[in-house]
Amino acid sequence: MIKIGMVIGDRYEVLEKIGTGGMSDVYKAKDHKLNRLVAVKVLKQEFSENENFVSKFRVEAQSTAGLMHPNIVNVYDVGDEDGINYIVMELVDGITLKKYIEKKQRLSVKEAVSIAIQVAMGLEAAHNNNIIHRDIKPQNIMISKEGKVKVTDFGIAKAATSNTITSNVMGSVHYTSPEQARGGYSDAKSDIYSLGITLFEMLTGRVPFNGDTTVAIAIKHIQEDLPSPADYGDDIPISVEKIVLKCCQKSPDRRYQNAAELISDLKRSLITPDKDFVNLVDPDEEGATRVASEEETSAVKNGGRISDTEPMRLKDDYDKDNRYDDYDRDRRPRRRNYDDDDLYEYDRDRRRSSNPAPGSMEKITIAIAIILALLIGFMVILLVGRSLGIFGSSDEGGNQASNAASSAVSDTNAGSSEGIIIPDVSGKAYAEAVAALNEKGFKVERADDAGSTLAKDTVSYSNPAAGNRAASGSTITVYVSTGANATTAAATTEVTVAKAEGQVTVPNVIGMTSEDAVITLVEAGLQAGNVVETSNEDTNLTGLICAQSIAVGTSVSEGTVINMELSTGPAKVTYSYTSDIGAPTEGENYTAGLSVHVTLVTTDGTTLLNTTTSDFPIQMNSKGITSPTGTITFVYTATAPTTTNPETGETTGGETKEVTVTRAVTFNQEN
Repeated sequence: MIKIGMVIGDRYEVLEKIGTGGMSDVYKAKDHKLNRLVAVKVLKQEFSENENFVSKFRVEAQSTAGLMHPNIVNVYDVGDEDGINYIVMELVDGITLKKYIEKKQRLSVKEAVSIAIQVAMGLEAAHNNNIIHRDIKPQNIMISKEGKVKVTDFGIAKAATSNTITSNVMGSVHYTSPEQARGGYSDAKSDIYSLGITLFEMLTGRVPFNGDTTVAIAIKHIQEDLPSPADYGDDIPISVEKIVLKCCQKSPDRRYQNAAELISDLKRSLITPDKDFVNLVDPDEEGATRVASEEETSAVKNGGRISDTEPMRLKDDYDKDNRYDDYDRDRRPRRRNYDDDDLYEYDRDRRRSSNPAPGSMEKITIAIAIILALLIGFMVILLVGRSLGIFGSSDEGGNQASNAASSAVSDTNAGSSEGIIIPDVSGKAYAEAVAALNEKGFKVERADDAGSTLAKDTVSYSNPAAGNRAASGSTITVYVSTGANATTAAATTEVTVAKAEGQVTVPNVIGMTSEDAVITLVEAGLQAGNVVETSNEDTNLTGLICAQSIAVGTSVSEGTVINMELSTGPAKVTYSYTSDIGAPTEGENYTAGLSVHVTLVTTDGTTLLNTTTSDFPIQMNSKGITSPTGTITFVYTATAPTTTNPETGETTGGETKEVTVTRAVTFNQEN
């Protein structure tokens, strides 16, 4: 029985309970031998009494203790005392990914992918040491206050047998792989499946499979297709969508085969999220090679088709083989606003064009030969004519030939459209681009391209694009780089070159949010260290990274930790106010002894005084005030004096009313 204040293992003083799970409770403790705070995970009683479980658990925990990685919660010690089985681990000051998702409901794509990269890097280190987690889920992923992601609870799932798993432990069933749900063999690809489910939850705020019982959920993992995360968020790009689908394939052979492959695609999705580069492999199609029957061989030789008596495959097999065709036909039209009929016509026409009828290749070959012969003949006639002077002097003929060739190319590119070909000005300085376009008779309109990685005032592209035709006098919009991303691009290029030698160049993260800075460092092969808040006089950097521990451009080893400083804005100036607040004698009908409600509020809304008194003056001595000025407000009830008209004897006055008096004050700046 764990009690606050007790000491475990003659060194770990239990300070407070900080968490609980299906199998264990977690306590914050102080390691008196090394004078540091640690987390102590203590197995619950029902598991501690099972010797088989405890033995397996201890072996797994001891093997995990050898893992040292920035994205893994390090295990320091394993032990037991008076029936208490415990693991001593690194204490992470933060929250679980599960609570983080609940807090934010769903994460941005960039943040979710960044977290997934760090989890996958931790898994890669474990898998390279032949350690499988087997219980990847948001509850077992910690996010520190600095944004560092760490995986915890390695090996517990393997230690748990079918006899010891309870309903609480089976909360993991939402993330379990099909092979784990069947009770079969699990490996690194099982962790990848669970990470895919976790990424699904980060992107959508929900798990893909749910049910009334753990068995019902497990069956869904085995039998039902995973819903697409893009069905729950229009902002999820196709690359991230397909990464999730590939991680969560039913067959392990169809998933990413290792964490390194997954990390590569995740990083690529950060750079080109809308590019369709993820390869969803269908082993049924890959393994479809078979010996052709005599009838099929004869049909191929004769250029005909297989007879109508060819046996049909079972519909289930057909549906399985064409699963990804269905994905492309049904999923992508929804994203790109095609309808099914249009896509069907497109696929049918494409198949026809890509599979010419028998004999069509001969016709194409003949046509190409004729065209080549005509071109050669034209060039021979041109050369002979120029040498004989038929087309004028050699120079003139050369110019004519050049002009003719240019005209032919222009007409080929632009078809029969009229107008002037728009020159390519991309990569040119803006002034140079204007001159080139004006020379062609075009007007120029400038637009900023904040996303360009080119140098400032360099043209990114034009609209209409280069190569198109436009009428003389038309306006061409030229998009010019603002230079905002030019430094980042240069750093990225240097990193790519240096990585080949095991070194990376430190990128510039100053001016980024802490989230973007972490992603940038991860992409560069570095580790994000502590993020410390500090004041900075540059107001443009408030809330952004304002300093980094290693200078931009420095060559360092991969995995080097980069600490950062987050600006809280310019250094705060404080003020003090020492004074006696006198009675509101300037107020209407004020008389000594009246009860007055007095408040003193600074300009930024801080209340320094809120009291009711009739005793003046009020002594004030306040320090650390964050605003240079404030207002004192007096509120009291006064009675107007009465007067009597001597001629009529009529008495006036004596009315009672509430009076408000305000008084501006200035505070003294503190040293």
